[in-house]
Amino acid sequence: MQPIFVLVHSPSVGPSTWHPVAGQLTAAGYQVRVPSLLDVGFGAPPFWPRVVEAVRDDLSRVPDGSPVTLVVHSNAGLFLPVIRSSLDHPVTGSIFVDAALPARTGPTPVASPQLLEFLRPMAVDGRLPRWTDWWDETDVAPMFTDAGVRQTVVDEQPTLPLSYYEQHIPVPDGWDDHPCSYLLFGPPYDDLAAEARERGWRVAHLPGAHLHQIVDPAGTARHLAELAGPV
Repeated sequence: MQPIFVLVHSPSVGPSTWHPVAGQLTAAGYQVRVPSLLDVGFGAPPFWPRVVEAVRDDLSRVPDGSPVTLVVHSNAGLFLPVIRSSLDHPVTGSIFVDAALPARTGPTPVASPQLLEFLRPMAVDGRLPRWTDWWDETDVAPMFTDAGVRQTVVDEQPTLPLSYYEQHIPVPDGWDDHPCSYLLFGPPYDDLAAEARERGWRVAHLPGAHLHQIVDPAGTARHLAELAGPV
């Protein structure tokens, strides 16, 4: 049975960052789910159980026993162990796409001390600006080649609380009991791709900026299908 691709976006952005790839995979004959994590930043911490619940709720529409391949982008990579450990569906593979890696032993901080130092002055009443508002235009513009797509992605972004980035996420034992792989777009995630290789994972490289999946959805989908296939 062909696994269903579950494309998990970073909570810092929204599901539209995966929609073009989902369309490509669907056209190629795959079943695809794109859970929305847009509501996980509301309420009191911890926030990671809401990420797990959002993915589980989305997969409640999938028949029991259907195998899935988890695909996580950016800091959604930190949630993959708790997502995987909570699912009733068999997980046949996990693919980290330009993503943060969970600690070899947990818990994993969502943000480094340096990032928290950068973020804290931005918070107003405990909430941060949208992710693309953190950076200069010279950093943001290269991630988008289509003005309409950029508008969709920017408008959809949540304003997460600072406490989201202050949380630590558990790393359950045995979460990586299946093939894992890494798809690198480019710096600064090249060091994480190297660590993935050290962990014995398959690593592929599709050169681009951090949101390259919206720039080259066909190439991204092709790499995902290859990484999800047999070694």
